[in-house]
Amino acid sequence: MAIIREFLEFLRERKKWWIAPILVFLVLLGVLIVFASSSAVAPFIYSLF
Repeated sequence: MAIIREFLEFLRERKKWWIAPILVFLVLLGVLIVFASSSAVAPFIYSLF
């Protein structure tokens, strides 16, 4: 949790809020890939790409 707090402080201090949506998208994409590789839903998720 400390790394998240430090990242938010970095965004607030440096006024780099445009980085946050990119990071959120990358995290969600990573979660989707992990979920797709270990699930029966994998063929349906892979068809999205």
